[in-house]
Amino acid sequence: MPPPRRSAFSPAADVIGSELDLGLTGSHVVHALTPGFCDAASLYLLERWRREETTYAGADPAQIEARRLALRVGTDAAESWERTLPVGEVLVFPRETPYARALVDGHAQLLDSVDDHTAERLAASVGEDARIGELLKTRSFLVVPLRLRGGAIGFVACSRGPDRGPFLTAEIAAVESLAARASVALDNARRYEYERRTALAIRGSLLPGTIQEVEGCRIAHGSLPAGQGSIIGGDWFDVLRRPDDRVSLIVGDAMGHGPESAVAMIQLRTAVRTLAGLDIPAVDLIRRLDALASDTPGASFATCIYAEWDARHGTCTLVGAGHPPPLLRGPDGRTAPVTLVGAGLPLGLGAGAYEPTVLSIDEPALLVLYSDGLVESRDADIDHEIARLARAVDAAALDHDPLPSLCRRLLNAPSDPAGADDRTLLLAELTPTQG
Repeated sequence: MPPPRRSAFSPAADVIGSELDLGLTGSHVVHALTPGFCDAASLYLLERWRREETTYAGADPAQIEARRLALRVGTDAAESWERTLPVGEVLVFPRETPYARALVDGHAQLLDSVDDHTAERLAASVGEDARIGELLKTRSFLVVPLRLRGGAIGFVACSRGPDRGPFLTAEIAAVESLAARASVALDNARRYEYERRTALAIRGSLLPGTIQEVEGCRIAHGSLPAGQGSIIGGDWFDVLRRPDDRVSLIVGDAMGHGPESAVAMIQLRTAVRTLAGLDIPAVDLIRRLDALASDTPGASFATCIYAEWDARHGTCTLVGAGHPPPLLRGPDGRTAPVTLVGAGLPLGLGAGAYEPTVLSIDEPALLVLYSDGLVESRDADIDHEIARLARAVDAAALDHDPLPSLCRRLLNAPSDPAGADDRTLLLAELTPTQG
C-alpha cells in the first residue's frame, strides 16, 4: 500500500470550518497556504454577498467591491501589516483586473507577476513601507475564485517570490479544492453571524431603555441567556413611566427558546406598553393581555408578574399570571416572597380570573421581580429555591452592594447546572414620597 499523499497545505487546512466566525475562517485559509505553499496569501469577500444583498445584475460588472477578510505574508503576524494592508478594508477592483476576471469567468487566473492595478495601488498607498517592494517581487501570482451554488462570493490570492517555482497545474487544482471547502465554511459562518446579529437586535429591542430612576423608584435589571451561545429565549421585562409619578414594572416568560418565543415575547411586550399607555387598572391590563395572548401564536402559557408603584400614595399593586411571586425586602432587613391574593393562570388561557394584591409601603423597600430561571432546580422544589434566592438577596444587602452590583451578583449566582431557562431579574428600590 503506498503511503498517504502529503497535503500541500499546513495543518491549518484541517480546521477550516471548525469555527462559525468569518474572520477566524479566513485566517485558517491564509494560514493553510502561507508560508508552506506560497509566500503571501489573502482572502477577500464580495461586499454585496457579505451584507446579504443581491448579486451583481450584469454578468460582467464594470467593477467589484470586495473586503479583505484575512492576510498573511510569510510568518508575519497580521497585526504587523495592519497599517499597510488592513484587514476589513473594502477595495474596488476594475473589470480588467485578474480578481474581477476570476469572479466573472469562474476560473483561476495565473500570472507571472502582480497585475498593474494592484502594483500601482500598493505603491501609491503604502508610503515608506519598504516591505512592499519585496512583496511585489513576484514570480507567480494566482487568483482563485470562491464559489458557492454557482455564484462567486470572493477570491483567494496567492503569490510566490523569485526564490520559488511557479504554481503548477496540480497545485492550482489543490487551491481550488481548498477554496470550495472554504466557501461552504464561510457561508456557514455568515449565516450564523447574521442570525446572531438578528438575535442581538431582538434582545436589544427588549431592554427597557435608559430608565434607571423615577420619582420614588431606583431600578436595576439584567438577563442571562440559558446554555452555551444562546441569545434569545422567552423572557422579557420592561419599566414604564406612568402619570402622576407612577411606574409599571413587568417580568414575563413566553415558553421555549428561539424565533417563535422571541416573536411571542415581542408581541406581549408591545401589548403591555400599549395597554399601559391607556392608563387602565392593573387587573384590567393583565386581563386584556390574557385575551391577546390567546390569539397570539407561541404566547399561550406565557407567564408574567406585573407591578405598579405609586410613590405618592405608598402603594404597590401586584398582579400575577402563573409566575413565581415577587420578593420584598422591608425595613426589618428580611427578604420574603409576597403572598399574592391570587397566583393567576398563565396568559393565553382566556380565564380572566386575575386579582390585585395591594401592598402598603411606608418605608423604603426592595422589590425583586424575576423569571423562573433563577429558581429552577431538578433537586429541589420551587419554594425551596425561592427561599434560597431570598437569602441571597439578604446576604448581598448585608454587604451593602449597590443596586447594579446586587443585580449582577444575583444573576451570576451558582445554580443547577441542568437549568435550561433564561435568567431575568428586575430590582426596584421603592421609596414613598407622601408627606
